[in-house]
Amino acid sequence: MLEASLKSQLKAYLANIVHVVELVASPGTGPKAHEMMALLAEIAEVSRGTVVIGPDEEDVRQPSFLIRRKGTDIGVRFAGIPLGHEFTSLVLALLHVGGHPSKAAQEAIQQIKDLDGEFYFETYFSLSCQSCPEVVQALNLMSVLNPRIQHVAIDGALFQKEVEALQVMAVPAIFLNGEHFGQGRMELEQIIAKLDTGLQARTADKISEKASFDVLVVGGGPAGAAAAIYTARKGIRTGIASERFGGQVLDTMAIENFISIPHTEGPKLVAHLDQHVRAYEVDVMNLQKASRLIPARTEGGLHEVVLENGASLRARTVILSTGARWRQMNVPGEQEYRNKGVAYCPHCDGPLFKCRRVAVIGGGNSGVEAAIDLAGIAAHVTLIEYDSQLRADAVLQRKLASLSNVRIVTSALTTEVLGDGEKVTGLVYKDRNADRVHEIQLEGVFVQIGWCRTPSGCRAP
Repeated sequence: MLEASLKSQLKAYLANIVHVVELVASPGTGPKAHEMMALLAEIAEVSRGTVVIGPDEEDVRQPSFLIRRKGTDIGVRFAGIPLGHEFTSLVLALLHVGGHPSKAAQEAIQQIKDLDGEFYFETYFSLSCQSCPEVVQALNLMSVLNPRIQHVAIDGALFQKEVEALQVMAVPAIFLNGEHFGQGRMELEQIIAKLDTGLQARTADKISEKASFDVLVVGGGPAGAAAAIYTARKGIRTGIASERFGGQVLDTMAIENFISIPHTEGPKLVAHLDQHVRAYEVDVMNLQKASRLIPARTEGGLHEVVLENGASLRARTVILSTGARWRQMNVPGEQEYRNKGVAYCPHCDGPLFKCRRVAVIGGGNSGVEAAIDLAGIAAHVTLIEYDSQLRADAVLQRKLASLSNVRIVTSALTTEVLGDGEKVTGLVYKDRNADRVHEIQLEGVFVQIGWCRTPSGCRAP
């Protein structure tokens, strides 16, 4: 099932397992059951500290399996077959359950161990979602470190009835004790902060006690990281305040236009940025959103940056490097049905719209590529473009035109997203040539109209 080179790498990683790990299987029947059992057998084959047992009487989901440290209750559950982007989550789960230490910050590890209460997490993911592994890996680690935390990672594509019952229309979707907890990419520290209600206040106090900086960079994307590196190299006291270190690069599937690097992925590039920044004496304050800038009152005085948590930072120079966000349509219904049918990532959320009707807004390369990808999943795709013609590369347009379940609408302005209060049910657009309004019945709207640099999202024509 696994390629020889991948099995060789897996064997090297799993050599770090300290304790015997049991793979407790609940396969069920059908092709996916055989696929899961083949995967578990190959894992056991390359790892002397791993054995396959079963069936798992406690798990009602099939196919699924529990990774458990022998003789303990320490374990992680996967409902589905964690390949694709989730293969790394599987490997890390095996290592952490097997006793190999995590690379997470010691402060975060201690905060996890100190959490009080009973926490049962369920995360719905898709194998094509690159934002999902970070959430899955964080919650898996938490369940290994704290016996009061349990986590099961669920492939939404294999458990469609659950997805429909819970109205999951975007991944990752996180539920805690049966209630919705979070949506989209969340870092380990974000999850901890949401569970530990006093953490934010303690963090604000710590930040406010920091001495003033010579240079404070607001924003942790590539530009902010570069600015911090260059100032720190000169021996200047430098800090970074970032809402999310890495910014939008974390959400980028593939990067092919970065000089000297033919191809990489967003999270991998961000990891390198983080290593580079921390190689210098830069004070990185992640998960800190700036809310106000108070300029210095006197020449040579200190500027003040007020954070959303109430803390304040002072600096002689402030570099604003706040990056960009997904451009939004800014039409009625868009915000109301965000993650309830309105989506911005066809790779992540596309599998949840299998055999459903969807629309793609935007006729550039991103929009046409999204429509092509979705056509292989959805029952029907309507692509809506404001201009009189598509702007995507000719090769993409030819591919799109060859698909029988795609309809292309040009000279159209989307005016409203319709819903029933819980999920998207349709979309309204205006024909700019005939000045007529049309309504389409559908279940999903994928917005692919580029980026903007305003915090609230700017409207495309």
